[in-house]
Parts: sequence; structure tokens; C-alpha cells
Amino acid sequence: MSGFLDGTVVLDLASVGPAARASRILADYGAAVVKVGPPPRKGGVQIEPPFYSYGAGRGMKRARIDLKAPAGKAAFFRLVAGADVMIESFRPGVVARLGIGYDDVRAIKRDIVYCSTSGYGQGGPRSHEAGHDIDYLAVGGFLHCSSRRADGSPAIPGATVADSAAGGMHAAIAILAALAARARTGEGAYLDVSVADGVLHLMSLHIDEHLATGADPGPGSSILTGRYACYDVYRTRDDKFLAVGAIEPAFFSNLCRTLGLEKWIEHQRNDSVQDQIREDFRRAFAERDRDEWLAVFAGVDACVAPVLSIDEVAAEAQFDARGAFVEAEHPERGRFKQVGPVLAGCRRPDVVHRVKTGTDTAELLEKAGLSREEIERMAAEGVIA
Repeated sequence: MSGFLDGTVVLDLASVGPAARASRILADYGAAVVKVGPPPRKGGVQIEPPFYSYGAGRGMKRARIDLKAPAGKAAFFRLVAGADVMIESFRPGVVARLGIGYDDVRAIKRDIVYCSTSGYGQGGPRSHEAGHDIDYLAVGGFLHCSSRRADGSPAIPGATVADSAAGGMHAAIAILAALAARARTGEGAYLDVSVADGVLHLMSLHIDEHLATGADPGPGSSILTGRYACYDVYRTRDDKFLAVGAIEPAFFSNLCRTLGLEKWIEHQRNDSVQDQIREDFRRAFAERDRDEWLAVFAGVDACVAPVLSIDEVAAEAQFDARGAFVEAEHPERGRFKQVGPVLAGCRRPDVVHRVKTGTDTAELLEKAGLSREEIERMAAEGVIA
């Protein structure tokens, strides 16, 4: 399998979260990603993801090095010398204390693209706060604009939007832009990726509205946050759901005609009757099972889609037709499917991915120029695994 980033070497010091998602994207575009973590006995604070997570290590190698040991840091710098990108996700200030900050790494590889990913960025009053996906969605306004639960609190999103998009894709985009600039100028870059900043970008439509007009966007304030019946989710007779996104008048007209509710065609954005329209829509959708409605709406431009469960997503013909799933095999867990490289321009693997349970530390360090004697000594001392 080859890709746009063939020949690009990425060192990823993160085990989970936005940085790990960024390196997954880079690997899917062909980069050679080396996951660097501490030896097991020294890695108590680092989370080990499940065997199936982040593509199960597809297209990646693993090195276990104690960066606090002088010999370990020297070995790591050997890897740096052959790298193009380094990604880290420690709290601000930690890499500097470890002696592997941007200035330290740049002294070894002048044109390195160094990406620091953190919740709130390297500066600002929240920069040292601990957090997870839900916290960044909260601070960036995402939760405020989400639908409400019965008690009035914001609903918890069904996906880690902050980690995946605001952090992981944010970091990947920044790295790719820096690599493009390096190809033109020969200069590396330091990238301060804040997940909260990424959420701000995702929420810019609502925030820009507030800044320009003084409006206070929130649940039910606009067409995209549930103000109108044409953009909502409806229960069907079999207790499944259909998502309706009939924003354009032509789509809304098709929706109303298909439901036998032509009387509402001219009232799509009439605020005074939205409760009545919703009630009629609810009553109509409750008359048939979800898949019966899908058959009715087949070929009708009304922006109606099924709310699929995860097992239905895994069997969805649309994704299967696009080759979205690939096979992996674990030495103890056996063979299983997983989401493959689905982003535009990624190459699909044509072989089953064999999941490794060990590390590639010795191989990587030998390739970086260390002798077998040096590697064996560090292994005996617990500096590498």
C-alpha cells in the first residue's frame, strides 16, 4: 500500500486521544508512524488502548524507550534524526522538563515539524487544566447548542467530537500544511494544537452570529439546532428513528407530500405552527416501521435517513460498496473487521493486517545506527523494551 505521505516518518509519543487520532490519519495517508512509549514497568500513567483501537496499529511500528534515562533520550534522538514529524500530547511544560521540547528536537533535526496537542493549548489561563472530550465541548459552546435531556441538561454526544475532529483532524491538517510549507521553504515548524481551539472552529457559525449580531444561539434558536420541524428526528412504529433534514423548500415540499401533509408546505418557517407541524410529523411517522418508510422515501428528495445502530452501520451497503472496512488478525483474538482508511485519497490495504503484540524497538534503533551490543545493554538495564 502506498500513499501521499510515502517516505514521511512520524514519531508519535501519545497513546490515546487527539494525537493518536492524528497519527492514525497520517498513517492512512502512507506515513511511517512510530509509536513511542515508556517500557511497561515505567509507564504507569500512560493509557494502553484496547487491541482494536486506532486501526489496531495498522501501518505503525512501536518503540518502548525510557525518555528519563540518558541512554534512552540519546536513543530517542537517534530516531528524531530520521524523522519528519514529532507529535506529543503531554501537559504544557513536560517535554521541556524531559529535555525533548521543540528546541531540543530542532537541535537534532532542524526542519522537524513538531506538533504539541493539548486540551487548551500551550498558553492561556486554562492551559494547565486537566480535561477530556466533554470538557472541551463544554468550553467551546458545543454542549450549549446541543439538544437537551429531560432534566434540561445538554445531551452527551455519541462521538468524541473534540478528540476526533477538533483535536485529531485539527492536528493532522496543521501537520500537512507545515509539511507542504517545508517542501517549499525547507523550514520546519512548531504547532500548538489546542483541542478547545478546534471546537471553537467547529462552532464558528454560531459564535460568528453572536459576535456580529448579539444573538444568543442555543437549542431551538436556529434551523440547525431544532427550531423547525423540517430538521429533526422522528420515532417510527417499531421504536426506531428517522433523521429529517429537509431544509430547502423543495425538499420540505417533497417531505410533506410523501407524508400526506401538503397543508404545511407553505408554513415551513412559520414559528407559530411548528408545534403543530411536529405533532403531525410524529403521528405520521409512527404509522409505519422505519424500513417501510425508507422504501416509501426511496427516490424522493426529502433528506430522510435512518438512524442506524452501530451493528447496522457495520453492515451498511453504502460503506461496504466503498470498501470502508478492512480485515485484521490478532494472534490471540483472531480475525476481525475494522474501519479502514476512509478519508479521501487514502489507499486501502490489500492484505489482512497482522496485529503485533510486541514492539519494534530493537529493529528501529538498529536501523537508526545503534549497535546490537548497545541495544542489548539498554534492554538489560530496562531502558528499552
